[in-house]
Parts: sequence; structure tokens; C-alpha cells
Amino acid sequence: MAGPTIFAIIYSSVTIWTAVFSKILLGRTMNFWQWANVLLVFIGLVITATDSVNTGKSVLKGSCFIILGSLMHGLAYVMSEGIMTVGEQRLSVVSNNFIQSSVNGGLFLLWQFLYTLPHFNELVWDPMQEAKTSVWHASILLGTFGISSVIHSFTYFHTLKHYPGGATSAGVMKGLQAVLVFVCTHVLYCKKVGGSEMCFSDTKFVSLITVCGGVMGYGYATPITEATLGRTTGKKEVESCHETTKLLSEYP
Repeated sequence: MAGPTIFAIIYSSVTIWTAVFSKILLGRTMNFWQWANVLLVFIGLVITATDSVNTGKSVLKGSCFIILGSLMHGLAYVMSEGIMTVGEQRLSVVSNNFIQSSVNGGLFLLWQFLYTLPHFNELVWDPMQEAKTSVWHASILLGTFGISSVIHSFTYFHTLKHYPGGATSAGVMKGLQAVLVFVCTHVLYCKKVGGSEMCFSDTKFVSLITVCGGVMGYGYATPITEATLGRTTGKKEVESCHETTKLLSEYP
């Protein structure tokens, strides 16, 4: 509805929304350099939109859908981190991965039975015949996709729970993932499938450099922040222990 240009611009705001929700819901403190690099990643993603020229139909309605989806995506990052790091009852990485995957898998399976199966020939079998794809080949492709999804899920939840910056870091990495797709797309599909959008370009190169710079800058700023906060907290705890010891020693 909105077209690829507006989609690329709005959807890249996931990085920003993740940082905002982390501050609101998790009370995460970010310094100037962290915010600056989050914005740099956002700018790098927006640069890619200049390669697209289609505006699409029903732009306002489509933009509203993309904004809502971007908000929900960023919120999902933060909520997933929260249930693994906040409160007394916390989910482990494996438990969180299993529960969310089970719910998603169940919904997909329900869709297969209600919609895909009644339209199996039209949606699956006929396209397979046209592409000359065998059942064995399709099974290998789907199995590989499933394995990669499992690896992605575990690394995703591990990042949310254990990596400095949690959901915000994951959102920044999402930007890196987006621009690295340009490279893979160029290698696999350029001049083979689709048009010029499948090939690498000067704009995509600038975007890649910008986003990578933002990701590295954020990665450098985050450990500094964590270490600074750790030293400050540790210093306060030591001072508190000294005060307590002093009071106890003075007590008759």
C-alpha cells in the first residue's frame, strides 16, 4: 500500500523504538554516544530508501500499518528481554524460545489447515511444477530454513538476555542485518532474479558503511557505559558497607 520507499524509512525506526521502549519499560539509561549511534544506524537505513521510487497506493493507510508494525516489533524486543531479566520469576533463553516458538508454530499450523490446505494445488503444487521443484528439493529447502530459524531464535533471545544493552543492542544489530542482506542479495540474485534492485549500488554501499559505523560505535559506547555504571554502583556499595560497619562498631 505504501510502497517500498516509505516502508524502508518507517520500518527502520524499529531501532529507535526499541531504544525508547527500553528506557520507558526497563529503565535503561543510555548516554549521548549510544543515542548518537542509534540515530546513525537509523540514518543509514533511511539512505537505502533512495534506491526505491515506487510510492504505492493507499499510502496513508499503508503508512499507518507500517508504523503500528514497527512499534509492535520494537515492543516485542523489549518485552522479550523483560520477561527474562526483570522480576523474581524469569524465563530462561531456552524456555522463552520454546514458548514463543510453540505459540507461533501453532498459529501457523492452524493457518495451514484452514487456508493453505484447501488451496494446496493453487498455492503450492502448481507453482512447484512450474519451477520444476521436486518434493525432495522442497523438503531440503524448508528443513534448512527451519534449522536457520532455530539458530536465529536462540541467538536472538541470548542477545536480549545476556548482551550489554539487551533489546536496544538487538535493535541496532537488526539494522546491520538489513544492510548485510544487500550483499547476500547481490551475490545470489543480481542479474539472475528480478531487476536492478537485486544488485549492489553506491547508495547501498554508503548505507552499509553508515550502519556498520553506527553498530561499531554503539558496541564501543555500550561496554563503556556498563563499566562506568558498574564502577559507580560498586563504589556506592563499598561506601555503604563501610558506613554499616562503622555504625555496628559504635553500637554498644
